[in-house]
Amino acid sequence: MHTPLTEADTIAHLVSRPLTVAVVGLSPKPHRDSFGVAAEMQRHGWRIVPINPNASQILGETAYPTLTEAARHVRIDLVNVFRNSEDVPPVVDEAIAIGAPAIWLQLGVVHETAAEKARAAGLLVVQNKCLKVEHARAG
Repeated sequence: MHTPLTEADTIAHLVSRPLTVAVVGLSPKPHRDSFGVAAEMQRHGWRIVPINPNASQILGETAYPTLTEAARHVRIDLVNVFRNSEDVPPVVDEAIAIGAPAIWLQLGVVHETAAEKARAAGLLVVQNKCLKVEHARAG
């Protein structure tokens, strides 16, 4: 049995290289945090896969209504969640179903039961942290 990564090690692993990140709840509105974080990651070479049932394109990328639909077209390395904490369990279920290796719950988003389910399924999990901030911190 291997020791699970600490949160700090998980963050360092996930931000160490550009990934293809599905952003659940990505808003097409430039003033929203989800847009700013995704745009910054895109500037650093990350591929953004918008998950928003009400948009066709965000940040020049095709938007998909669900993670399941996105995974039919793109291999997803990380699921980044900009949703209310109570909306996390079905996102985790979908991330597990598509075989995503990791899920990141943005600042203010915490759901311990869903996080435990994701970890039990083998996903790396980060909660209540901003991807953009942690990426910048890692240098």
